[in-house]
Amino acid sequence: MTMDPKYQKKVKLNDGHFIPVLGFGTFAPPEVPKSEALEVTKFAIEVGFRHIDSAHLYQNEEQVGQAIRSKIADGTVKREDIFYTSKVWSTFLRPELVRPALEKSLKDLQLDYVDLYIIHYPVPLVPGETLLPTDENGKPIFDSVDLCLTWEALEKCKDAGLTKSIGVSNFNHKQLEKILNKPGLKYKPVCNQVECHPYLNQSKLLEFCKSHDIVLVAYGALGAQRTLQWMNPNFPFLLEDPVLSAIAKKHKQTPALVALRYQIQRGVVVLAKSYNKKRIKENIQVFDFELTLEDMKAIDGLNSNIRYYDFQHVVDHPEYPYSEEY
Repeated sequence: MTMDPKYQKKVKLNDGHFIPVLGFGTFAPPEVPKSEALEVTKFAIEVGFRHIDSAHLYQNEEQVGQAIRSKIADGTVKREDIFYTSKVWSTFLRPELVRPALEKSLKDLQLDYVDLYIIHYPVPLVPGETLLPTDENGKPIFDSVDLCLTWEALEKCKDAGLTKSIGVSNFNHKQLEKILNKPGLKYKPVCNQVECHPYLNQSKLLEFCKSHDIVLVAYGALGAQRTLQWMNPNFPFLLEDPVLSAIAKKHKQTPALVALRYQIQRGVVVLAKSYNKKRIKENIQVFDFELTLEDMKAIDGLNSNIRYYDFQHVVDHPEYPYSEEY
């Protein structure tokens, strides 16, 4: 299957590797059967997605790996056509736990390497079997880890060839600065993956990242599903925004496509997360149209610092990232 090259648009990372600007997000709430991750990831690759984003936390790497391998086996893609991201979770941030965590992901995936391995969240939690360790009052049990040491462990994973690139996620600019200014830094983070959409456009963080040749990767680019039980029910639903709807109508596109296109035009790598085949197929059409400067300005004007994913339960940890303005 030869694909239209416009769907292969990539940007160069600061380590020389290339990341496709549109990615497929595989996170699903626990009530979605794991088998669906296999189906939708296969489908996403069939319609043209080449960048797949998952994480140990999502508990679906076996299925996602199976999907990638089946699409390699049937000749749809080669391994080098796929850009796969995994993440090291908060209970594995002690330096000695980083490589074993990556090796566990690779074993689940049955792949020899990942393209990108990132620190999922800057708040360390106590190591153990559970992903969200809590005390008898249901409060998270924090760990204290120097993230600079975690970073050194990631650098070693890159040197060992287990991952091509390394980066971070959910870091504020001060946390990024700490790593950038670390004595003996061997590799800069290639990216910072954060919540980013028209209601939280992260313009200051984006500017900071660009000035250090770090790519901003957007998750939650379509806002959040109403069904998420922990989401603030008073928050407006992004995809029903009248400004986005009007721009979508003008271009004969959907509000979701406008929200994705907005990110690509501002130099952000964007993840589109959907478990609906019709919408997965539709999301790849982000390369079929362009927003005008006026459209971009109008969407910029929607910024209102609405954070759907605020991880309030770890707000008391000194590394909680959202106490900073950006």
